[in-house]
Amino acid sequence: MIDPIRIFVTGGTFDKEYDYITGKLFFKETHLQEMFELGRCTLDINVTELMMIDSLDITDDHRAIILSSCRTALEENIVITHGTDTMVQTAQVLAEANIDNKTIILTGAMIPYAFGTSSDGFFNLGASLAYVKVLNPGVYICMNGQYFDWDKVRKNRSTGFFEGI
Repeated sequence: MIDPIRIFVTGGTFDKEYDYITGKLFFKETHLQEMFELGRCTLDINVTELMMIDSLDITDDHRAIILSSCRTALEENIVITHGTDTMVQTAQVLAEANIDNKTIILTGAMIPYAFGTSSDGFFNLGASLAYVKVLNPGVYICMNGQYFDWDKVRKNRSTGFFEGI
């Protein structure tokens, strides 16, 4: 039997849309189902939308919701789609809570999935789904095809890549 994966959606650039009239980014709905279909994904995945906000707007109350959701999830493998600006802070909250026997990966995108082939979201999601099945319990960040321990990574704002520290 294949262990199911729980995905918690929080928003971030991953799920942003572009308004061609105003030139602004906004949230409509998650793109995950379309991504699973295009990727021909056959994994047992359960998706829960917790919020659809920019990670710069995530508060301690939002992080409490994410933490509670991870604690109460029946699945041991959890992927969280999250904005890249504050995913390390959310990962810290989850790691410090010492959630036993769960592998939690936060992932996101530097370019919205809705932008098509220029987006890294599809690749980051696929890598996260693979890593969550093989990594030991703990909290990780997966970006650019790599996974990092939550406390050994940073977003390099000048290059647009995540890197180990």
